[in-house]
Amino acid sequence: MNITQEKINDLNAVIKISIAPEDYTEKVEKTIKDQAKKATLPGFRKGMVPVAHIKKMYGRSILVEEINKMLSDTLNNYLSENKVEILGQPLPKIDDSKEFKWDFTDAFEFEYEIGLAPAVEVNISAADEFKAYQVKADEETLASRIKNIRKSYGKMTNPEVSADEDVLYAELAELSADGSVFEGGINHTGSIRLDQVTNENVKKSMIGLKKDDVVQLDLQQAFGNNENVISKLLDITEEAAKELKSTFQVTVKNVNRLEEADLNQEFFDKIFGEGVVTDEAGFTAKITEEIEGMFKQDADRKLQNDMYTKLTEEIKMELPDEFLRKWLKATNEKLTDEELAEGYDDFAKNLKWTLIENKIIKDNNIEIKYDEVFATAKERLDAQFRMYSPAPMPDDQLTQYTTTFLQERDNANRIFEEVKALKVFNHIKSVATINEEEIAYNKFIEMN
Repeated sequence: MNITQEKINDLNAVIKISIAPEDYTEKVEKTIKDQAKKATLPGFRKGMVPVAHIKKMYGRSILVEEINKMLSDTLNNYLSENKVEILGQPLPKIDDSKEFKWDFTDAFEFEYEIGLAPAVEVNISAADEFKAYQVKADEETLASRIKNIRKSYGKMTNPEVSADEDVLYAELAELSADGSVFEGGINHTGSIRLDQVTNENVKKSMIGLKKDDVVQLDLQQAFGNNENVISKLLDITEEAAKELKSTFQVTVKNVNRLEEADLNQEFFDKIFGEGVVTDEAGFTAKITEEIEGMFKQDADRKLQNDMYTKLTEEIKMELPDEFLRKWLKATNEKLTDEELAEGYDDFAKNLKWTLIENKIIKDNNIEIKYDEVFATAKERLDAQFRMYSPAPMPDDQLTQYTTTFLQERDNANRIFEEVKALKVFNHIKSVATINEEEIAYNKFIEMN
């Protein structure tokens, strides 16, 4: 067997693999004999099928399979042993002029196109400046979060008259064009959340209603053509909700209101544990700390995106674009030329970042350990759970959730890539100049 590499240019090459009969004959014959020992065919006892019979029936497919295996192993070993850094995967060159007999006497020759990774130089210093924002909770954001928490621990009441953000438990009956109830039409009892009503005039008409009041309601107008909300309210499909044109008669059965929990010691202890918070000021400080912790993640993402943008734009490198386009088409059969043209620039930019990232990791001996992956996954899950309740989950329970979470390969790979990216960004922060600036959350949102 012989394998050679012919460089077309700095970014493209062709690998040629030549396989002679003596390279594959012994392996193919052994596979045929093994098959004969296991074969069960009519007219023969198990294990007594003649080798010649198996060769006649299955020899060609066995040969094809063996050649493909030899090609894959030879190519991968060659790239690994010679430290050939490629982008994408090798693509076989199709040569219609070559015809093989597959009769165990062929001398095979195969060619593969490869795209070579470019040389990358990454030189980051104090001359590279980035801005890191310290996002502070503005009054509106803080008040909204406190209100949501108090409602989460509040109690349901039934006031006589509806007000903004109440829930009307009501019977909804579909009406005909003349205003009468449509016989055989939709009739469903459900909960109308006034905070989901987007039309202000409609919302005003829903405020001040009492039990047994009857009003007419255009659901599409009320909910801004939101088929998701309408479908859940009427218990119909989103497709049916989208096509719905009828007005509905709404008969109020009850007015429900979720009262906010009182700011007392019982409430503080439920959320933070006994005695941790003892007054409203301490409660506000804790919630401020919690939401500013979440804001820090947003600020970190912006800083990382700024680093990504600056480095991918300033570090110049060429890619084997023609090969990569061909490889993307070959490995994504449903990818259209239009989709490829539209998405290639983003693909190339992300690939450049991967090359920059790998160069930083290699040059600075950065390692990613399982303990770091586990700790990051645990932190992310903890943040998700705290979105529903500030009360921390018991550590042993959170640890079990994390273990289960990382058993899913996609989850483990995603967190691994996150830790890898964080380590790269932390290295950049350690050598570049980071200028810190405080900003209110509502102003920070306007920047994105």
